[in-house]
Amino acid sequence: MKDMKNLKKKIIAGAALTIVGVSAILLGTTHSKYTNKISGNGETEIAKWYFAVNDSTEEMATIKLADTYNQSTLINGRIAPGTSGSFDLIVDAGDSEVGVKYEVDFQNEVNKPTNLKFTYGDKTFTNIEEYEQYFTDTIDANDTNKTRTLTVNWEWPYESGDDETDTNEGLTALDYTFDIVVTGTQVVPQK
Repeated sequence: MKDMKNLKKKIIAGAALTIVGVSAILLGTTHSKYTNKISGNGETEIAKWYFAVNDSTEEMATIKLADTYNQSTLINGRIAPGTSGSFDLIVDAGDSEVGVKYEVDFQNEVNKPTNLKFTYGDKTFTNIEEYEQYFTDTIDANDTNKTRTLTVNWEWPYESGDDETDTNEGLTALDYTFDIVVTGTQVVPQK
């Protein structure tokens, strides 16, 4: 009986060793593989961005209407009824290699004399913010001329029809101000 037990143990041990050996062979062959590691580099050149207004890429200088007058209409360095003038916003995308959409936004208009008018072509506006619709456009990447000159014309007619208002505004010595924000945005390239 003892021999029988030993024989059973030997058979079980042999079977176990056979299973382990066969498993090792199968697992070894299913996990074997050949590999190569190949390296390379990716690179591209980035298109150049450039956008400036009145030769500035940071902040535009304050525009004073008294500095933009027609010399013959200025009164002691100040605007008054009867004065007129114009100023330019020069939008420049000259060194940009992508298209640029520009928008001009006039904001915070304060103390505008009642009869001060702005003109664009044959249109007359009572406030400068009405200009905005004419000062939005696109400079394409392939344009040969990448500069746009946007001219704002203004005038304060001498005869407004309301002398009392003109006189009161003259006595108050209003400080007329407005902000100008010019935004340039890259145009998304078309396929």
